[in-house]
Amino acid sequence: MDHLACYTPADLAGRTPPDFSTFRWKLLAQGDSWFSNARAKLNAHANLLQELVFKSNTAAVNCAGTGNALSHMVDLESSPDFVRLLTGPDAPTWDGILLSVGGNDLIAAARTPAQNWNGEPIPLELRLLRHQTEWGPPSAGVARYFSEPGWATYADYLRANVKHLLSLRDQGPSTGKPVFMHCYAVPMPRPAAAEGGDDLGAGGPWLYPALKAYGVPAADWAAVSRLMVFHLAQLLKSMAADKEAFRGLFIFDSTAVPLALAAPGSTGISGDWHNEIHLNHSGCFKIARAWSEHIEMVLEGKHLIPVPTGRKGRGSSASS
Repeated sequence: MDHLACYTPADLAGRTPPDFSTFRWKLLAQGDSWFSNARAKLNAHANLLQELVFKSNTAAVNCAGTGNALSHMVDLESSPDFVRLLTGPDAPTWDGILLSVGGNDLIAAARTPAQNWNGEPIPLELRLLRHQTEWGPPSAGVARYFSEPGWATYADYLRANVKHLLSLRDQGPSTGKPVFMHCYAVPMPRPAAAEGGDDLGAGGPWLYPALKAYGVPAADWAAVSRLMVFHLAQLLKSMAADKEAFRGLFIFDSTAVPLALAAPGSTGISGDWHNEIHLNHSGCFKIARAWSEHIEMVLEGKHLIPVPTGRKGRGSSASS
């Protein structure tokens, strides 16, 4: 097993560009801080790409690179290196595209306050949390704090952006190639900030102050975080299941990977977490090892091979 060889667009333009003929699989990557190669982020927390391992030699050009990673899914449109390497006249044919997107948008939606700067209420369809006066009945559990209208807005936004990404892929020589996205792990809302600024315009913490501002009881914070992350996972998996609208989209369910939760109230590294929303090296290692198997199975076409079901018939394995 070899680690994924990671390059940046600058490496391709250097005096001695990498020789991709030595690699069986060539991937293009873009994403948020889970993919970022910025030195400050590598010094602070782990990079999911660097923990990927494959049986066959595999390389990736990571457009999250050494600059700022994506703050929001919509920023894909303003990522010139990524768009050029995917759709430009000299774009290579990639075997697959790796994406880490959607998580920052989810957190930003959760951080939207109940009122704007001049005290006017922000409609429920524009935020993910409900103010205390808007909570549902206790019988609804932690869903009483959650804005379903706001979730519908977020889901429409994410679907539209993923469809746009797939249309970009189909504008270049990599048309129809698999696009790999991961779900996110469930963070523990806690006062664990980043060492410096983050991709959301602040140093964190992120969910912790939002849940406090909305008056959600601390005993329910972990469950509210789980509810939001599982909603995102189900949304992504439903898109991958729609083979016509989202052709070639493969989703890895990171929520199924057992991780050590951070301790409630902790302010630094705890469990498999570096801060409130970023994994440390052990957390990245666990998710990346499982995701690597998923990616390589698709690249080798093994997800198309019928497997025994334990009954008389045979069925296809579902890896997306």
